[in-house]
Order: sequence, then C-alpha cells, then structure tokens
Amino acid sequence: MKLRKRRKSQVNGWRVVRRCVVFFTAICVVPVLLVLLVATDHYMRPVQQHSYIHQQFDQKENIIVEPKLNQNMTLIARRLDMRRKHLKRMCRVLGLDRPGNDTLHRPNPWEFLVDNKHHLVWCNVFKAASTSWMYNFNILAGYSPKFLKKSKLVPMTLARQRYPRPSLLALKKAFNSSISFLIARHPLERLLSAYRDKLQYALPHTHHRKLGNEIIIKYRYKTKKKSFTTQRWPTFPEFVEYLVDSVRNGDRLDMHWTPIVEFCTPCMFNFKIIAHTETLQEDQMYLIKKARLEHLIKPEWKNSGRGTTASQLEKYYSQLTRSQILQLYHIYRYDFELFNYSIQGYLELGIPDKDPSTLLAAITLKDFRQNELPKVY
Repeated sequence: MKLRKRRKSQVNGWRVVRRCVVFFTAICVVPVLLVLLVATDHYMRPVQQHSYIHQQFDQKENIIVEPKLNQNMTLIARRLDMRRKHLKRMCRVLGLDRPGNDTLHRPNPWEFLVDNKHHLVWCNVFKAASTSWMYNFNILAGYSPKFLKKSKLVPMTLARQRYPRPSLLALKKAFNSSISFLIARHPLERLLSAYRDKLQYALPHTHHRKLGNEIIIKYRYKTKKKSFTTQRWPTFPEFVEYLVDSVRNGDRLDMHWTPIVEFCTPCMFNFKIIAHTETLQEDQMYLIKKARLEHLIKPEWKNSGRGTTASQLEKYYSQLTRSQILQLYHIYRYDFELFNYSIQGYLELGIPDKDPSTLLAAITLKDFRQNELPKVY
C-alpha cells in the first residue's frame, strides 16, 4: 500500500514537471514561431507593383487620390518654362523664327487639332505619345470609351470628324485663347519606334508593307548587298540608307519620321507647354490640371505592346556604322537643338567605319537641303 502511494506521488510529480515544461515552452517558443510566420509571409507573398502612371482610387468614397504631384507642381512648371525659353532661344539662334517660303520657315497648321470648347491646341507628333493623346482628344470630342474600343475606324479619322484641319488664321486665333502643347521625343528613339511599328511590324496589304518591299528590292538586291537575313521586312540599316537617300534627294518624308521642326514648325508658334516623353507622366498631369480637365481625361500611355523602344536601342543602333548615326543626327539636328537632346551614347553603339574618310565626311556634313537663312553649326 505504501509502495503504491509512493509511485502515485512520483507520477504526480512528473506530471507537474511536464506541465511546467509545456507551459514555459509555450511562453518562449510560440511567440518566436509567430514572428517567423509573419516574416516568412511578408517575404514570400508576391509584391504588388503600383504603377506611377495609373491613378489610385479610394474605394469607399470613389474619389481620385492623386500621386504626390501637387507638391511638385511648382517644379514641373519651372521645368516646362525652361523648355519653352530654350526653344525660343534656339529658334532665334538658328534663324528658324523668321518667316520664309521653305518648310522650315513657313507655318504649318496641317497636323494641329484645335478643341475650341476646352481651349486646347495640340500638334500631333507621330510616335511621341500620339496614340494616347488622340484617344484623349476623341474623349473630349464626345466619343465614349466603349465606342472607341469597338470602332473599326482609325482614331485620326474619328478625330478629324470633330476637329477639322484648321486654317492658319484660325490656328493663330486659337493659340491666343488656349493651352497649346506638343510632345517631343528623342529623335533617334522616335525614329526607331517608327521603323519598328510601320516597317518591321507592317500589316499585310498596307502602304508601309509596300514601302518595305520597295526598300528591300533597292537596298538588298539591286545594290547586290544581299544580307544573311531572310526576313520579309527591311533591316534597320537598309531603312536608314533609304532615309538618308530620301533626304538627300529632297523627297517628302513619311509623317511618322518627319522631323518635328518641319511637322509642327514650333518656331512659328508660341507653344505654352513642351512635354517630353521622358517626363510624360508629370507633364501630362500638369497639362490636364492646368486645363481643368481632370473630370474628363487622365494621363494615358498607350503603346502597341511590343516592348518599350528604349530597351531596344542598343540592339538596333549597334547595327549601324558611326557615320550612319552621324548622318541621322544631321537629318534631325534641329530637333536635337530645339528640344535639348543629345547624341551622346548613340555614337558609341555604332560600328567603327572601316574607311576613316567616310566618318570624316559624315562629321563635316552640313544640311542636306539648302536653307536661305544663316545656319549655325
């Protein structure tokens, strides 16, 4: 009997010890485990990318919560003012602000869209956020997003039904009472974007597919420079050869790669806003707020979904010789100067010319066409 009591007391003692161990383990280990679980969940959970381009919405009040752009409005306004002053100064230095009879000095209202209702004037520079702002102008014209998505008509066709091409007199009048703007892009990036969109990815039975075939026949076969490629579109070097010859011969360039200086004649008008694609988000937001159109349109960035052109620059420009890149610079020299862009970084991508005289000729090359007014080189 005494033995049983002794064993029972020993068992009870072990139970107390086990309970104490479990208790202290729970106190010490469980919090550590919880911390580890929270930390693991934080690092393993997919990170949500918040794009700066898109506005965020308050789900409860359905109010647009804008990015911290209001704090930077003064800085953005200052940057835009510097661009406008730089444009004016270079127009004067290059002699492009004096009226004349050539394409550089004759005001060109052809590609402007004038929205008198909302006091907005835009020169549509192709391959410089043109798709985005054509969409916005169509929204301002009264087309619904649903209609624009389903319509088979080209957005430009829809826009011209509401915004006819203005006369020069009407355009100058609109400039006095509207917010006028254009969007600039680095000339060589814009050129590559045009090549990829209109020639490399040209749709069958279109003007640009036909043009691509003509370039191949002339620069790949007729010149007996058959490349190793079997692609059905012109290579980038073939396109550049075609472009240089077109300018040298005085041919009219396609609107998608015509220099802005001829397309919009910015020295002939007093633009209030010079936006750049490199700062497009902030520039667009400033423009929309300045025009008080936040309730109608928002910053847009629409592209063809083939990847950003900027990420493709090295791939394509490394196919050109340095003399070819210099020739392109001379074609777009005024755009470089007026909108404060540089060729730095592009020449380094080019293939060194085998014949030094070729590079020297490109360096000393002046404008392909005669300009009656004084030129600065």
